[in-house]
Amino acid sequence: MRKTLVISLLSAACIAHAQDIPALPESAKLALEEDWSSGQIDPARWYALRKQWGGGNHGVVPENVSVVEDKELGQFVLQCEAHGDQYDGPVTGQWGKKTRVGGVLVSKQYFASGRFEVRMQIGTPESPTPSGTVPAIWTYGYRMVKVDESLADNFTNTQPLYHPYLQEWGKGSAFYWSEIDFPEYGKAGQFKTPMFNTFLNKQHDSRTYDVFGAADGRWHTYTTDWHTDLVPIEGVTDAQVAEAEGFFWVQDKAVPYKEHWGNPLKRLGKDRYAVCAGKIARHWVDGKFAGENTKFVPSMTGQLNLGVWLPDWAGPADWKTASIRFAQIKIWQFNDPGDVKGILTEDITDSFDAEGKPVKKP
Repeated sequence: MRKTLVISLLSAACIAHAQDIPALPESAKLALEEDWSSGQIDPARWYALRKQWGGGNHGVVPENVSVVEDKELGQFVLQCEAHGDQYDGPVTGQWGKKTRVGGVLVSKQYFASGRFEVRMQIGTPESPTPSGTVPAIWTYGYRMVKVDESLADNFTNTQPLYHPYLQEWGKGSAFYWSEIDFPEYGKAGQFKTPMFNTFLNKQHDSRTYDVFGAADGRWHTYTTDWHTDLVPIEGVTDAQVAEAEGFFWVQDKAVPYKEHWGNPLKRLGKDRYAVCAGKIARHWVDGKFAGENTKFVPSMTGQLNLGVWLPDWAGPADWKTASIRFAQIKIWQFNDPGDVKGILTEDITDSFDAEGKPVKKP
């Protein structure tokens, strides 16, 4: 009995220790540190969106993003404001509508594997969970690759990045999508177990985890470690791939899609390749382990996004204004072997103008 108890206690201690935030790997390099101490948003580092954001709302706008002084912390912080169903102020969103308009700030820099550490405050202690809002921290990268419709159902040497299995939103249009949400609050007005989502091109996985009551109007630190790796892929020959933009891309439907999911490959030698694959994203809140994503973790870089929006799936927002705040941000890059850099590089484009009218795509 005593021996069993000792083993159980040791096992519990090992599990607890494994869930502690690990020391940074030797390869880690500090890539971004932001504390808003200048009192302004640095346009060389950040840009705010004027964009449609899902259904049942009127998008996000730069007017809802600002740097303000936080009296509790005694410092400047980033504030992303949300306008609810009762808002009747001067700020307008898509189609000139005033209600259900949020704010999102995006880093100019793209990041690969690394540690992301963000302090966030949702609401206030008096009103900590503004139902109808979706406050979130996430990485995001996207790229559309197009070919002539006559070539849409096959690979083509004119555009090695095109993959017929990645078609979406029109024949001959394939897309690459990299995203990790850590976390995304507010689905159906629920703030206790937010979503931790991963998006790898057309694949998506969503997990929900307890975050220890962090949506309480107080400041909390969210930490995510994102890792990638090289995973050998058997049977791929030099004749089945094409090199472009620093990577190798599958060009043969005989290579099973589920063995690479649209990720590029690295060449290890003659007729030898490995997939640049996402490995894991592990999440902590105030140093406490919350959970992890191991399925459809991306390997391509993404920009850090911070903000709040009001989609229909968040439920009603029976109030005028609410705010989400962000304080210190630190990002270290791990430079893991499976990182895919330089493929997703463009800023997110606006979808409507200051009057709320649609912006024509180039």
